[in-house]
Formats: sequence, C-alpha cells, structure tokens
Amino acid sequence: MIPILKNINTVQTHYLAFLESLKSSSFAGDICPDYATRTVLSTDNSIYQVLPQGVIYPSNENDLVILSQLADNIEYRDIVLSARGGGTGTNGQSLTDGIVVDISKHMNTILEINVEEQWVRVQTGVVKDQLNAALRPHGLFFAPELSTSNRATIGGMINTDASGQGSCLYGKTRDHVLELKTVLLDGSVITSGALDDIELDAICEQQDKAGLVHRLVNNIQHEHHELIKEVFPPLNRCLTGYDLAHIRDEQNRFNLNSVLCGSEGTLGFISEAKLNILTIPKYAAIVLVKYNDFDASLRDAMELMKAKPTSIETIDSKVLNLAMNDVTWHQVEEFFDGNDVKDVSDIKGINLVEYTADCEEDLKRSIQSLASQLDEDQRSTPGKRLGYSLAWGREAVNKIWGMRKRAVGLLGNAKGEARPIPFVEDTAVPPEHLADFILEFREILDAYHLSYGMFGHVDAGVLHVRPALDMKDPEQEKIAWEISDRIAELTQQYHGLLWGEHGKGVRSEYSPQFFGELYPQLQRIKAAFDPHNQLNPGKIATPDSSIALINIDEFPTRGQSDREIPVKMWNAFDDAVYCNGNGACHNWNPNDAMCPSWKATRERTQSPKGRASLLREWLSQTSKQLNGKELMEEKGFAKKTLILPEKIRSWLATAMGDYDFSHQVYDSMASCLACKSCAGQCPIKVNVPEFRSQFLSQYHTRYFRPLKDYLVGSLEFLLPYCSKFPRLYNATMSFSLVKLILEKWVGFVDGPMLSTQNLRSLEFATPKVLNALSDEDKSKTVVIVQDAFTSYFEAQLILDIVELFKKLGLRALIAPYKANGKPLHVYGFLKQFSKTAEKNSSHLAKIAAHGLPLIGIDPSMTLTYRGEYKKYTKGENTPDIHLIQDWLKTRMEGISLPETEHSNFRLMAHCTETSNASASVKNWQPVFESFGHSMEILNVGCCGMSGTFGHEARNKATSQKLYSMSWQEPIEKHFESGELVATGFSCRSQVKREAQKQVPHPLQALLKTIKDD
Repeated sequence: MIPILKNINTVQTHYLAFLESLKSSSFAGDICPDYATRTVLSTDNSIYQVLPQGVIYPSNENDLVILSQLADNIEYRDIVLSARGGGTGTNGQSLTDGIVVDISKHMNTILEINVEEQWVRVQTGVVKDQLNAALRPHGLFFAPELSTSNRATIGGMINTDASGQGSCLYGKTRDHVLELKTVLLDGSVITSGALDDIELDAICEQQDKAGLVHRLVNNIQHEHHELIKEVFPPLNRCLTGYDLAHIRDEQNRFNLNSVLCGSEGTLGFISEAKLNILTIPKYAAIVLVKYNDFDASLRDAMELMKAKPTSIETIDSKVLNLAMNDVTWHQVEEFFDGNDVKDVSDIKGINLVEYTADCEEDLKRSIQSLASQLDEDQRSTPGKRLGYSLAWGREAVNKIWGMRKRAVGLLGNAKGEARPIPFVEDTAVPPEHLADFILEFREILDAYHLSYGMFGHVDAGVLHVRPALDMKDPEQEKIAWEISDRIAELTQQYHGLLWGEHGKGVRSEYSPQFFGELYPQLQRIKAAFDPHNQLNPGKIATPDSSIALINIDEFPTRGQSDREIPVKMWNAFDDAVYCNGNGACHNWNPNDAMCPSWKATRERTQSPKGRASLLREWLSQTSKQLNGKELMEEKGFAKKTLILPEKIRSWLATAMGDYDFSHQVYDSMASCLACKSCAGQCPIKVNVPEFRSQFLSQYHTRYFRPLKDYLVGSLEFLLPYCSKFPRLYNATMSFSLVKLILEKWVGFVDGPMLSTQNLRSLEFATPKVLNALSDEDKSKTVVIVQDAFTSYFEAQLILDIVELFKKLGLRALIAPYKANGKPLHVYGFLKQFSKTAEKNSSHLAKIAAHGLPLIGIDPSMTLTYRGEYKKYTKGENTPDIHLIQDWLKTRMEGISLPETEHSNFRLMAHCTETSNASASVKNWQPVFESFGHSMEILNVGCCGMSGTFGHEARNKATSQKLYSMSWQEPIEKHFESGELVATGFSCRSQVKREAQKQVPHPLQALLKTIKDD
C-alpha cells in the first residue's frame, strides 16, 4: 500500500486512490506520493512554486497508455496530469497541483541513428547534449542550441518548441521534427508527421481520436486561413503552441506537429520523436565585437548581420562582470582581453558574431570580410566600437558558448535579496526594432529603479531581460505583475511576441490578447484533445469559454513560501535558500563532476537543487514548529521536554510511526558525497556540503547519530595511535567477524589498511629546525602539511615526494601532524570542527610565520583550508596552503632538472579539485612539461569514493555505480600503459577496491622517470 499521511483532505485522498489504482495495474514505472519528491518537483526554473499531489516516472510508452486510460475513466476525469522533462522552464510550464509525469528518469534511450539518411529516433526523455554526444562520432548534431542543453530533454524542447543561439540559420525545434508519437488521453497512440492530401484524407476518415483531431485542425486551417496570416507575426521566433500558421509546410503538406510542438503537454504525452540531424560544420570562429555602450551593441547588430554570420549573440556588462567571477572565466579571459581595451570592465556590451563553414578558406574569407568592415568603420567613425578580437577554432568557440550558456544562472548570482528573475525575459520583436524596443523596455524598468541583466539573440530580435526583485516582499511582487502587463503591451506595440522561445506556461494569461479572434480556435483544439481539461490545465488554452486561464498573479510563487522563513534562519542557510532552480546540477554527462549522486540515482531529491528545495521547506516547517527562534539557539532543532530526554522521546515517536519531514530531508542529505562540485560549478554557488553539515548538526540535536558518524568523525584523532601498531590494526580490520560487525552494526565497509611504513625518518618542521634555517635555506625549503589519509594510509607517497624534492635540490620539511577536521564538517560535528580548525590554523600559522611555503598533497583536504576554514575561523589565522602542483609550477624555472625518460601521462583529477580549482588541475601540465613529459587531463567525473562516502554500507552500491559510469573505462583502457596518475587519495583507494589496481600519484610517477645518477 502507498503510505497515507494523517489529516489528508478529500482531494489528497482522491489522488491517492488514483495512484493506488495505477499501482495495482500493470504500470511498471515509479509512483511517488512522498512529500520530499513532491516538494522537489514543486519548482522549476521560474518564480513559481506549486506542490503536486504526486509524481510519476513512467518506464515506457505502455506506462503512458495505462496512465492515460485510467485518467480517462469517469471516476478520475478530475485528475490533473502535467508532463515534465528537464524542469528548465522559466514560465512554470510543468508545475501543477495535480500529478507530475516526469519522463526523464526512465524514458531516455536513443533508439536509432540513421547516419545515411541523417535522422535519429529517441525517447523524449533524452537530453539534448546526450543526443549530440552520441551523434558526434558520426559528424552529426541536433541543431537547436539552448543554454540549458546539458539538462534540457528533447521532450521539453518539443513541448516548448525551443530554440536559441543560431536560430536564424537552424530555426526552432519544430523545424527538425520529422515524426512524433503521442499518447492521447484515451490511451490511443498516434504518429504524426508531414502528410500529403491523400494521406491526410485517409486519416480524417478514421472514426477515432486521431481522425477527430486531424479533421478539426485541417478545418480550422481552411476556414481561418486569412485571419491566421493576419494574427501570426512573420518572425523567426514565430508564435509557439498550437501554431496554426505552419499547419501547412512549404510543400503544402499538412503537419499536426506544428500544433503539438509548443503544446506544453496540454494535448498529450509525446513519448518518441524522429528528428532531422545535420552535419557538424568542420570549422568555427567567433568575432568578439566590444562596445562602451550596450545600446550601441544592439543597434550595431543589424549592421553586423550584413556580413552573413551564423549567429549573433549579445551580453551586457552585468552578465560579463558576473562571468569574470565564475569558474569558467580563466578559459575565456584571453578572448576578451586585447589591445583594443585597457580593462575588461570598460566593456558595456559585446556582440559575439559566430561563423561556421565546412571549408577553412571559406571561414577565413567570412572572417576577413567582417574584419575589413569593422576596420573601415573604425577609420570612418572612430568610437563606434571599442574594438574586436577573434576566437578561432571549435575548442575556443565552445569555451565562449559555454560561458554564454552560464549567463542564465550567473544572473541569479547577485548579492542581496533582490535577485534577477525570469518573468518578462522572453520577448521577441523584429530585429530591426530591437534597439528601440529595448530602450523603452529599459525605461519601464528604470522607472521602478530596478537593476537588471540582459543577454540574448539579437539576430532573431530576442533578448532575455531579468529584473532584480525580492519576491519575498509582497510590494515587490506587485511590481512584477505591473511590469509584466506593461511589457505585454509594449511587445504588441512593436508587433512582437511575449514568448520568444521559452514557452508560455503561466504567462498564457496573455494568449487571448495576442491571439485575438483566433483564440476560440485554440480552445476548439484543446477540447478535441483534452475535453475534460486534465492535461496541464490553465496553460495556452482552455476547452471552452467557461474555464479561465491561470492568471500570473494567482499562481503561487516561491517568494510567498519563502516569506514564512524567519530572516535569521534564512541568512544562516544562505548556501541553500538562493537556489533559483536553473538546474545546472541536473547535468546528464557522467564525465562531468557536477553532482554524482544525481547521476547515479536519477532521483531529483538527490541533486543540489532538490536538496536546496527540501532544506527551504524544512526551514519553513521548522519555523512554524519552533516559532522561528529556537532553531538557531544552542539546543537547535530539539524541543524542550520535561518527561524524557529529547532524543529518546523522538526515537520512540519515530518507532511508533509519527511522521517527521526532517527524516526525508536527512535521507537526501545523507546520500550527498560532499564532493563540493555544486559549490564550484553551480552558477548560484549552492553549497550542499555546507548546508548539509548545518542540517545534520541541527537534526542530531533531536535524533541519535549512527555509530558510523562517530567512527568517521574520530578517525583523524585515532589514527596516530593505531599507526603505532599497523600490523595489528590491519589484521584486526581484516578479520571477517570485525568486518561483519562494522558493516551491519556500524555501517562501514572496506576500510583501507594502514601503511607499514612511517615518516619518522623525515625531517619535521619543529621550532628548533625552523629557527635554525637561514634565508638561503628558506629559499629552497617547503613544508608539507600532513593529512591523516595520506600520512597513515599512503606514507610511501610522502616518502616519494620528499625524495623527488631532494633530487630537485629542495628540502621538504613535514609539519607535525594535526587533524584537519574535514570529516567532522562532513558529518555535521560543527562545534568540534570549528575548534579543530582554530587549533590547526594556529599551528600552521606559526610555521608560516617563518616565511616558508606550505603545501598539501590531497586536493580535497587541502582545499578545506580555502573553503571551510575561511568560514569557521573567520579567515584570521589560516595561512595559505597551496596545492602541490601550484607551488611546483612557480619553482620550475629556478630548479636544475634531472634527466628523465620521456613519457605521455594521463591525469585523473579529484572531482573536488576539478570543480573548485580547475585552473590548478591544468598546472600539472607545465610541471610535467618541464621534465620533458606530456600530460593529458582525462575528462572524468566522480570516482564514487569521495572521502568516506564509498565506505558507508548504505552508499556502497551508489559508489560502485559511479565508478562504472566514469572511471572504469579509462582505467581498463590505459592502466597497462603505466602512465595513468590520480591526484586524490580517495580516488586511488576506489581504483584499488574496484579494479585491484594501484594508480600512482603524479609525483610518484614523475620520480620514477628520473634516471639514476
């Protein structure tokens, strides 16, 4: 039975009955009525928040048929269903208070690729970048380019008729759809595509749902042909959703897909698509044209279009400044600098003018033509532009587009409570009117004294504008609705559209205004497909005039929910609450470090966005329970009780079946790997490990901790004692009964064995040694900061590094061991961590005071000094602890290098290092090149170990799955060459456990290449 919570109202009972009926059928997918899943699916990338009654994950098309047939039963014709893909919609397209039908979890298979005929057939849960990764080896790609392409599904693209960069050349999603399979509400499945009149007549004669909808749409097109031409503006970003203007294509063929594309799940569930694919242009380049005025960049776009580029994108100074503080900036900085500008901050607007070609000479001619035009303009009208620079080649172009794609999320990474939000961002007007339109647009926003960022597709007349508002403030929320109405009127005035490419969703309120006399025809289409208004109701059109569309100011917003969280609690959990739902953490690519737990489980509750949503809801519920005061006090989450100690009382309540939402939040937080990829890669810098630790600290004021937490938290402090008897420790840990106890009672598995070597022979940085150093000695001396895992489980690594430094003429001292405290932070022992960090900082500061550089070996432990230490010690005493390769890079020129045998190495970096210090990872390359070696940095994601995560019994299966998803293949492919290296202790431990292979640290591999004297 599906668990039913207490105090459920009639509507919930009805929906649970529907879900029970679905469960008792042959439905094979997942049925989730739990509050955590519902909470996570209550938001998308918009300002809205609506709690669904349940979430369903169909496993195949037959599941959609079963679901639709059940919903078509008389007793369930008030059940509401809303399709959902990647959840990247900015207008609340997939939000519902009914049931969310998420096809992305299971229906994500690429079914067939036909290289010769250049088409592909996919389930619609396939992600766009996933599809293009499969097509790339064939030299093919699916064209419509989106900023959210690494998480947007094909189904979502079809349902919003999405487009983006390059649309003037490649068009919209609809232009590449050959066939669709759609499950209608009665359970019938139709295949739609371009039909000649004979084929159309045959379908129209059918006395079924397919015949009905084809007859109706064909009749509407014939009856209202002239009105359709009059109402639908001739724009590149034509009106999406029931697109009557394109029912007939250029060959005069009838195509129902023009109605289905952009229908946002209001007509049926699109389960499968056959898509046209194109040849990847062999050559690409971008000309970056710079301006000291954003308006000038907009007005110049039409002039630049005369040079016939593939696309022109624009960004303003606000977006550029945010990009300069982003993790990706080091990859593109060189293209923005140049002799034409003294300071990047002088740039107030940029046009990114892209050219592509299959012939390098053709590309050079196009670039030269534009360059000549720009140079001539500079001579004739100096000051029109600041200048321009060139990014040549596919790799450079991809880096710039990668930065541009992050603009959507970057805009949300502002300071203060007013954050740029999407509610008027998707307008499209004739490109020649864009500058004047934006000028008036800005006047409206300036009248409210709002800041805002702008970026978009100036070649198509589309600009994304995100004004900054604090939607927690009711008065600022009213401003959003006022601006929305005014921009709708302004867009019509310029003969444009309110929905340029991101779909309508809740902003369908304006549909009657834009469709005019044609709106009743849209209602006829809706009624034919969905007579009982069950499919995503209130969006695009209603079945008849008695039913209203959703109004933008009546749909619940996130701000309304966030108002319930007291300011003190809001500020304390700022690493979570500012998540804007951009969904960058739902990246499909297993070789990208971003959120491994999401990739392994495909559970949205196991993603940074999901965890942030759960944390916000937990804060809201807890503030009501504790009146917003006690959570941040000494006793934390625990309630005062006069009868029993709180933890015993809570344990008894849980054992007796009392519901506490915090348990679901705990389950989500406990499965986080604490790898900090979110903190490094999320545009908003959502830091799950930080707010996870805060939550665990609070949670365990009420509930008992598992023994595993105490074991891991104390490990750094116990190891120095265990290391005195390493063979005894290892024999004990290898004993089958001990292993069984650890797994079943403690929840800890596969613990590493202690090194039998020790560091006693090395020279330590004691006060006596430090005081004896001369200035000349100091210039050749470095201090290695120990971490527990390297020192006690991989002592040989430190011995090898000291030996390598000796061969380089360097003296390596070892800092006396002190616990780093990272495991304490990971498991929420925050008071203990703070004390440990203070002690260790003071200890290391005394060493640093002697003017010696300090370096760390393990990336994860070393980066703790940059991150958590800075926060918990207020950054006062913590010296800089360098990653070992960063320091080595600075010393290469002054070192007499020994002779080595050339090798080609391949580096597998720790995911924390990749996400939070990506420039440092690349510093391994010049270090190895100095020794005459080459180094390739392999594109891998998380190994699955991540500190002690993979040693937790509950996480072992996830850990192993992550290894198989990313690390297994390169290990099997390259290990025998002897040239694989890995920077992370946990990564090397994972390879040893899963593949029974020992991958060396980069410096161990380097030491081996040095020829003996």
